[in-house]
Amino acid sequence: IRLKAPREGSTVVEDLVQGRVEVQNTELDDMIILRSDGTPTYLHAVVVDDHDMGITHVIRGDDHLTNTFRQVQVYDAMGWTRPRFAHIPLIHGADGAKLSKRHGAVGVMEFDAQGFLPEAVCNYLLRLGWGHGDEEILDRARAIELFELSDVGRAASRMDYAKLTHLNGVYLRQADDDRLAAEVLKRLAARGVLFGTLGGDRVKALMPALKERAKTLEELTGAAVFAAQEGPPKLDAKAAAMLTPEVKALLADLAQFLNTAPWEREDLMNWLRDYADVKGVKLGQVAQPLRIALAGSTQSPPIDAVLWALGRTEAMDRILAAAE
Repeated sequence: IRLKAPREGSTVVEDLVQGRVEVQNTELDDMIILRSDGTPTYLHAVVVDDHDMGITHVIRGDDHLTNTFRQVQVYDAMGWTRPRFAHIPLIHGADGAKLSKRHGAVGVMEFDAQGFLPEAVCNYLLRLGWGHGDEEILDRARAIELFELSDVGRAASRMDYAKLTHLNGVYLRQADDDRLAAEVLKRLAARGVLFGTLGGDRVKALMPALKERAKTLEELTGAAVFAAQEGPPKLDAKAAAMLTPEVKALLADLAQFLNTAPWEREDLMNWLRDYADVKGVKLGQVAQPLRIALAGSTQSPPIDAVLWALGRTEAMDRILAAAE
């Protein structure tokens, strides 16, 4: 069964994004609404379903705009009020081509696996085709307050993963530490990293410092491995190359010096400064060997935070192990 389309005049859709769109009726054929086996076609069924559900707005990609002119004929033939239509532009890759796997994550679960926070993804996708002045950081409440369909642009947007990653870093730094710690511990377990209650506590204690450098939850998880595990960390290549006999001697001396230090973060930094002054070296020349011993890398959160979070026993064990 087909729906007889008008042959004269035109069909007009007042789109909330695209504006007034008009198609001559001579370009529209008599579309099939019921197949020979008695099942309705999609373009027919979706109109009936939307009408019965009381749908007032149909918001979808502009690749469906051509379907709209067929669907409104069903509404008009039935004497039903048309919903408002809004056809938003598609998202393309950075090269301008249709978004695909080769451009990066294209599904919600992929963004999660790559360590992007939901609020960062929502903020970024909102700003792809819509804007409010120079306001870049928009939480859910602010977005609801400001958003209007009439402000959505008509041109296709380009997915910029570098910008999304930067935005995700902003949201990471604003995120609750307990929430991030729970997420990191879950990801560490998924990686097969073994840790106990003390390791989990160390990750939580270091979270305020760890999140300052990370752009994604995956980066944050990688940076937290040394804090979660017990015992001396595995040294990366750069750290191993710097662990010379002179550095080992310095670490042995530092272990003896720090053994009686009060184990509070502010006190530890003061003791390290005093040690550097006595030895006539810069603080960095003291902090870097400690960073290698404690974190297994030349990069870590501030060394006083690392010492404090690891605790006296764990920190001293790692320093002495590196000094051997």
